[in-house]
Amino acid sequence: MPAIIPQPLHLSVPADATVTALAGTVLVAGPSATEQRIALQASAFLQADAGVTVPLTDAPEPGVTVIDVRLDSAAGPEGAADGYEVDTSVRPMRVAGSSAAGLFSAVQTLRQLIVAAEGEAVVEAAQVSDAPRYSWRGLTLDIARNFFPLASLERVIDVLASYKFNVLHLHLTDDQGWRIESPSRPELAKLSSDTSNSGKAGGYLTLADFRQLQDYAAERFITVVPEIDMPGHTNAATAIYGDLRPDGKATDKYEGMEVGFSQLTFDLPTTEPFIRDVLGDMAGITDGQYLHVGGDEALTLGAEEYAKFITLLEDVVADTGKQVIMWQEAASAPTRPGTLVQYWDTRADTAPFVAAAERGAQFIMSPGNHAYLDMHYTKGFPLGQDWAGLIDVRHAYEWDPATVIDGVPGSQVRGVEAAIWTETLSTDDHLFTMLLPRLTAIAEVAWTAPERKDWESYRARVAVAAAAWRRAGLAFHESAQIDW
Repeated sequence: MPAIIPQPLHLSVPADATVTALAGTVLVAGPSATEQRIALQASAFLQADAGVTVPLTDAPEPGVTVIDVRLDSAAGPEGAADGYEVDTSVRPMRVAGSSAAGLFSAVQTLRQLIVAAEGEAVVEAAQVSDAPRYSWRGLTLDIARNFFPLASLERVIDVLASYKFNVLHLHLTDDQGWRIESPSRPELAKLSSDTSNSGKAGGYLTLADFRQLQDYAAERFITVVPEIDMPGHTNAATAIYGDLRPDGKATDKYEGMEVGFSQLTFDLPTTEPFIRDVLGDMAGITDGQYLHVGGDEALTLGAEEYAKFITLLEDVVADTGKQVIMWQEAASAPTRPGTLVQYWDTRADTAPFVAAAERGAQFIMSPGNHAYLDMHYTKGFPLGQDWAGLIDVRHAYEWDPATVIDGVPGSQVRGVEAAIWTETLSTDDHLFTMLLPRLTAIAEVAWTAPERKDWESYRARVAVAAAAWRRAGLAFHESAQIDW
């Protein structure tokens, strides 16, 4: 069977199937601007993947093999959102989506049907009808502990898009650095971005960088969700603004790995204006509907003060017109029904999450013991940490988001996010070594119906996927669990 990741809902290969040479094939698209744009993207992808020019044309020559790219509201399983179909066993070949996002997903599946045979690129024959299990399929990427510039982030987006992820959640601020330009508080990025966990040069995203990043992501149907972490993880801010501290003294800059020692102070007259300024700035430059405001590991705050902060953060984000996301600790405050809760610490008492679910909250599942991709693959692995356990590829693959939290109905799970924290990661090779191959396992967790998942099938398919990573020059870990 073709090596498609994530595994489609329906996949078959006709008994008389044959491969088709990619050379000499052309693309024909539907008339809309969306269809034309996605077909042009398909042409570029195929050129990059296979080194073969597959042009878009309005008038194919007689006898030429055609790949037809178009929107079709009936594509995919009946009633499914963002469904798609790919049929490379018919002529013309069919690549169809029920929505623009579905059509883009169809193109990603087409890319994985291109293989090498006897020295040339060919298209495998397959019939695919597919749609995602979850509407939220993301990656949390920490660029606060160690900064990764625009070019690195675009490489990450390329990988996310190829495996049908649709969210990049950027952890932009923490104790070690403030990594986004804030027009109302320009000192933050200028003065609090030169530090990092690695001791290497820091950096930050300018407004122009963030604009380019969102545009690049949007072309690949990925939403960028920015995170400004408060009321803990705030040393990068208090190192610049002493008036955010009760004693009026700025804190020292920080390049360590400890967490939970920093905080804002609710009753100071400077606190709410600061929060409104930086979140207002972030909302003003963010295209998507979400702002993530952290809320995790505020270990120096009492419960009453912490709850006040959660209410204030919800109010401020609502005033910007965005929807708020918070880490799981906020559920104890308690959060409002509309707050999206991101679950990460499997050691925590589940009662607040059950109560939040009863209030109507929805959850993004990022359990640290399966989805934190900065954890060691194996004992003694040279990169990452191990506080959440060892996560080799199979452990990243074998879990069900709908059953992670006892008492929280599967219907209230919005989706899945892998997460990668960069305390020990400071280069692209570090980053991709930890992401790959495990990110593909999370892709299948987020996309594929549980009854369609199979470890033995997946491990064979991911071995095939490595060819694309090698072509792109991406580092990855050759796990002993996979026959590479």
